[in-house]
Parts: sequence; C-alpha cells; structure tokens
Amino acid sequence: MKKLSIFAVAFAAIAFAACGGNKSAQNVEDADSTKSFEQEQIEASIKMHVDSLASEIGKLKQLPVLSEDGSIKLTADELKVKPDYLLNPSVADNATTLAEKYRALAALQVDKATAKLYEMPVEDFDKAITKLAADINDPSFKTFEDGAPVAEATEALYNAMNENGRINYFWQSAAASLVEQLYLINQNADKFLAAFNDETAANSTFRVILILDALNRLAQYDPDIKPVADALAPLDVLNATTVAELKDQLAAAKDKIEAARKALVK
Repeated sequence: MKKLSIFAVAFAAIAFAACGGNKSAQNVEDADSTKSFEQEQIEASIKMHVDSLASEIGKLKQLPVLSEDGSIKLTADELKVKPDYLLNPSVADNATTLAEKYRALAALQVDKATAKLYEMPVEDFDKAITKLAADINDPSFKTFEDGAPVAEATEALYNAMNENGRINYFWQSAAASLVEQLYLINQNADKFLAAFNDETAANSTFRVILILDALNRLAQYDPDIKPVADALAPLDVLNATTVAELKDQLAAAKDKIEAARKALVK
C-alpha cells in the first residue's frame, strides 16, 4: 500500500498551518488526502493482523471431516443411511454476488467430501463446484493444481489470494467451510468426533476465534464482510479444549450453527 514518509507528513502539516483559515478547494483536497492516508494506515494495520491470523490457521491441521486418510470409517449399515442434510448443489445457481459464490464453493467442497465418505454420487457436486470456480475465475485456485492436499494448501492459498487482492474472500470462504464442517459434525457427532483428539478439538474452536477476529477487523472497511462476521459471532461460545467439551458445546450451539449456515449459504 502507498505510504507517506515522515517528512511528507510534516511538510503537509506545515503547509496546512500556513493556509490559516482559508476554506478553499485546496483545503478540501488536503483533508481528503489526510483522510485517505489515515484509511491506508488502518488498512495496512488490519492487513498485518490478518496475515498473522492466516499464519496461525496455516499451522492447524485440517479437521478430520475433510480428511481422506481413512480416519473416519463407516460400517456397511451406516453406509445404507445416506445423509439428507447436505446442501443441494443447486445452491451454486442461487449465489449471485462474488462473496456468495466463494462461500457456496467452500461449503460444497465440504459436502462433496462427506458425500464421498457415504459413497454417494458426487457428479452434481463436481458440476456445481466447477461452475462456481469458473464464475469466480480466481487465479489463486491454481494453488491446488499442484496436487497439494487441502490440509497443506490453506496458507499457500491465502498467500496466493493476497497477491491477487482477494484476501477478504479467503476469510469468507474459511468461515463458510468451518461452519459447514461444524454443522455436519453435529449431524453424526459420535461418528465424526471419534476421529478427533483433544488437540483437533481445541483447534476447531480456535479456528472460530481466528476467523471471527479477521472478519471483525476487515469489516472496518469492507461492508460486505460485516454480515459474515455477524453470522459467525454467536459461535464464539465454542471454546473446547477436549473432545468431550467440543461434543457438549456443539450440541448446545446447534441452533446457532444452523443459523450461521443459513446466513452464509442460501
């Protein structure tokens, strides 16, 4: 971001004082420049903070819901009962704004992984995800073309979206993905949480804190972020340090999680 040197700021202050009480157009322009400079400083400070938050998220392991390492295994009887709570891939058609497309894409990727776990057809999910990715047309997605697992690509994706000026959408996507995972866990807590240990349980709620912190800061200058921050805010009640705590907290926050899901993906 463009920054003024200390000398430039000092010079501007002297020039402003020399103008006295002159209410000319130049004064208005100077005021606008000062306001712009202050805004740039705010945004620069926010960016430094969210960069740090992204680095913290990059250190966390992906939640087992998205893992393909076999940590969650369904029995033959469990496979007979297909989940009816997954998003309909048609939500891709309902997403109109760029932010909505990013959020829908993130949520559908979670549901596709769950559908595969239940050995369900995923062709419709693939079509919806491909459509959204094409509509979004974010060059940052090439991060995944190198074959890097999602669990290892989080920070790489953030860095790519940062370079392409799309970091705000990264946080919107992260919010939608996390909420969808928490929602799915609640539908079959005994099975999904069996793949968790206390560390991943704590990490899951720490993600909420990190993402909500980033959203709240970005909302200071991006009005499109505020509704997402508001949707995620009720989930700050999640602060588990063990699997048992996480199970109880998710059950208690069931309505809050469902409300957040409806607000993020329509």
